[in-house]
Amino acid sequence: MSLLAAREALTFPSGDSGNLTDTVIDNVHFNLTTLRHWNYTYYSNGTLSNGSWCLLTFPPYTPSYVFPNGTFLNVTWCWFPTEPIGIRGGIGIAYAVLFGIALVLTLVNLNKHGRLHLPAEKRFYPIGRRWQWYWAVFVCATAIISLFFGIDIDRYFLPELPVIVATFFWYLMQFGTIALVWEAVRHWGSWMERQFIDPDPFSLRQDDRRAMVELFVPLFFYLFLWLNFFMVVPRNWSPIQLQRYPQQTADEAAPTATDARFKAAAFLLVVCWLITVFSLRHSIKYYCPRNRGIFNRVLGVFRYTPLRFALLLPLAAAVIAYQALAAFYFEYSPVKVGGLNTAVFVGGYTPSLLILAVQIAFGFLNPNEDRELQRQRRVRNQALNREMGIVPKPSWWQRINGEIMDPNDGMRERLMRNVREIHGTKPTGSATVVSGDSQNDGLDAPLEMTPVSPPPLVSPRVTSPPIQHYTGRLERRRQERTAELAAGLLFPEAAQSSAATAARRREELMMDGPPPSYTETVRVTQPNPNNPPHVARSISGQSSSGSTNQPPQQIRSMLDV
Repeated sequence: MSLLAAREALTFPSGDSGNLTDTVIDNVHFNLTTLRHWNYTYYSNGTLSNGSWCLLTFPPYTPSYVFPNGTFLNVTWCWFPTEPIGIRGGIGIAYAVLFGIALVLTLVNLNKHGRLHLPAEKRFYPIGRRWQWYWAVFVCATAIISLFFGIDIDRYFLPELPVIVATFFWYLMQFGTIALVWEAVRHWGSWMERQFIDPDPFSLRQDDRRAMVELFVPLFFYLFLWLNFFMVVPRNWSPIQLQRYPQQTADEAAPTATDARFKAAAFLLVVCWLITVFSLRHSIKYYCPRNRGIFNRVLGVFRYTPLRFALLLPLAAAVIAYQALAAFYFEYSPVKVGGLNTAVFVGGYTPSLLILAVQIAFGFLNPNEDRELQRQRRVRNQALNREMGIVPKPSWWQRINGEIMDPNDGMRERLMRNVREIHGTKPTGSATVVSGDSQNDGLDAPLEMTPVSPPPLVSPRVTSPPIQHYTGRLERRRQERTAELAAGLLFPEAAQSSAATAARRREELMMDGPPPSYTETVRVTQPNPNNPPHVARSISGQSSSGSTNQPPQQIRSMLDV
């Protein structure tokens, strides 16, 4: 590529004969005095630059005129995509399509595994199961952005903004990939704990060593992960684009891409990977069958490690290894323009893409956790029923016995259904006669059991109390009347006794006559301003004495008082 070739400063081509202020570049005349005044230099790669501005002079990008103030007409700057799509851009498009497909499938899995089918529990928040899919979406988005900006890395005549943006989002993709693997391992341990305590919520304590480890390990992981972020992202990214000739690349871009901060960031990712492995070992230790002996414990770790993590952890190690390689050797780094495409895509993008593929595949294979928990509960209930000898009713049982609820039934029909479930159906008159005849006909025959008279609750002589519908507006009284109605239907004899008791109490209260009206009470209690106060007291005394059907007391002297 022309941008990687060593460039040399050339003298301006001579113009018209005898005119020392004229120069001709690609058959276009320019004022040589103006070019020298603005310190423009003509280079062998076909560019014209003064250190601040750079423009192309080869066809078809040759400017048509230069003004005395140094402004060019129809200019094309050096930082413009003039080259065709290169090998890196073509491979990047293919990878971007794969990451786009992974993004769609990740959203499908997020909808599947993030949906709730059971009430949310305080101990297991719903967002905990969704974090691994959130990070997967983040990885897909950053990878697509990095790959699409990588197309213009080869198309720009001189490197500029695309190499910075592509590198920036590539490091964010690495950051999200490690977080994705961690969340997958952490949530698997949480899911194992949820299955472990579902039969008995008090089987595991929440203040023991196990709980403390599960509390602080995520904090340590994200501490080192965010340290990696702050080692990589907040920096001056401008020197990375200074790869316009070999000497500039060696002096500016290479030292920046392999400085101590990038190397420390790779080491921090190694610590994150080790914490992830420790979390997996912790979950296997407490939620899987235990093994005795050091050798058996080591074998147990490999035996009970899920296949998904047996694939994810080596791929995550490959991600970290390539980032460390890029931090020490610039020629293998995705930062280098025109570098090794094999190293960039095989080591930089393929492990992240394979991690997404493993996650998506197992996301489709594994059921929703709430659904799986419901299935396990059904299996446990069926086992308990078999131990207790409980046999479930067949599907036709409710239809035969009229237990199918009709949504159009009112409150009365539902109450009557409850009455029939408790007391049975009342026999009609004809049914009673027929049953009586059949009993009389069978008295002559030998019986193994004596005739049993019907219980008093289902006797036809017991009549339900009359239903009095409440027509008032007080909701509390309406509920009380509904409860009384339900009690009368369920327990008719108790309702009759309560009705008789209420009637007897009402007669006792009415023996002294009805209570005085409101107007009479107000007239008696309010004193007349024209009468002295003792008159009102005498009237109240007379009214109180008259209410008890006794003659008023005759006061003869103070001794009587």
